[in-house]
Amino acid sequence: MKEIAAAGEIKNLKDFFAFIRSELKPKGKLLTPFNVISLPIILVGVVLIVYRLVKGLGAVTNLSQEFPWGIWIGFDVMVGVAFAGGAYILTFVVYILREEKYHPVIRATVLNGFLAYVFYAGAILLDLGRWWNIVNPVLGNKFGVNSVLFLVSWHFLLYMISLFIEFSPAVAEWLGFRRIRKIVGSLTVGAVIFGIALSTLHQSGLGALFLMAKDKIHPLWYTEFIPVLFFTSSIFAGLSMVIFEGTISHKVFGNQLTHEDHASFNKITLGLGKACAGAMFVYFFMKILILIHGKQWGLLASPMGYWYLAEILGFVLLPCFMFLRGVRYENFSIIRIAAILSMLGIIINRLNISVIAYKWYVPLSQRYIPSWMEIVITLTIILIEVWVFRWVVNRMPVLRKSPEWALEEESHEKATTLRKEVPQWKASAM
Repeated sequence: MKEIAAAGEIKNLKDFFAFIRSELKPKGKLLTPFNVISLPIILVGVVLIVYRLVKGLGAVTNLSQEFPWGIWIGFDVMVGVAFAGGAYILTFVVYILREEKYHPVIRATVLNGFLAYVFYAGAILLDLGRWWNIVNPVLGNKFGVNSVLFLVSWHFLLYMISLFIEFSPAVAEWLGFRRIRKIVGSLTVGAVIFGIALSTLHQSGLGALFLMAKDKIHPLWYTEFIPVLFFTSSIFAGLSMVIFEGTISHKVFGNQLTHEDHASFNKITLGLGKACAGAMFVYFFMKILILIHGKQWGLLASPMGYWYLAEILGFVLLPCFMFLRGVRYENFSIIRIAAILSMLGIIINRLNISVIAYKWYVPLSQRYIPSWMEIVITLTIILIEVWVFRWVVNRMPVLRKSPEWALEEESHEKATTLRKEVPQWKASAM
């Protein structure tokens, strides 16, 4: 069946449901290596998720009163939200600063951010002992207004709505809804501004969750500036994820892209690499200042100290220099390797604070080590997100060009905005 929605030919509900049925059919090969490996993991993970919801946390996790947070919080939430930071950064650059150079990757970045928040909010649901009480903050029953986690949860909910509004023009174009496309397109800038405000707060708010654990986190990782460090690191974490995800997408979905699209992504990669280097230098400089101010030099000559040095030297300073070298010599391989190293550094940092350096003084036999079921459920969440991302990209104008009618409307909107701003520029010049 032809893509009747893309041509704007949906005239009634019958056409609409016929189109949806056609889009639900698989596109491409089913027996691919990724499908063969990921599908069994997802099936086992779904069974374990149901088992956890019925039997409770103790049935599938190694969590305890002494170690209440494991990899579902330390990895799924703390790392996942940092990797989704590319959405608020690039939307700010494209829609507020109007750097059109980054526009080709904006929809894929926003989609990745939206899916990350949806699925990692699901990880929070799994980590709640009484998961059915997650509706209390939303319904107004037992507001925990003094809780940082209450603030973060509301930010998650509102930011997911903002991201959906930012991505909704692609959905409207897919369905051929011209009038809805015009309405949601006019809401984009407002949603971006609101989303940026939410992101800057909850990225740091996640770090603020650990401020109450001063005596439980190793002194090399604990600081009252954890919220600032979380926010700063989310900048290069999110941009590194854009480089990583964009590189894979341009290979997997290469048939949707033109030669000009590939060439523009190389220029985008250089710009992202430069921004990553700057953010990582600021982050590294802050870590050194905190180390000096805290007078923790003596702790560096210990096993935890060596691990701390490995984190900041091997996964912050090293990729920072690699980004600089890659940008200077336009070596895209070095930039992509640096992006992977910086992503590994974020994973290590978040797990250090939430798991590894948390109650480091407890004997290893009594420490938290994730069960195999926790790991499988984590992999399931990640793999389902990848499946959904692939399904959307194969159907909606995420990487491919928008329909002609949508491009015309977008050009008209930009021209209208420009005409409104020109008199203001002239008035300020006078």
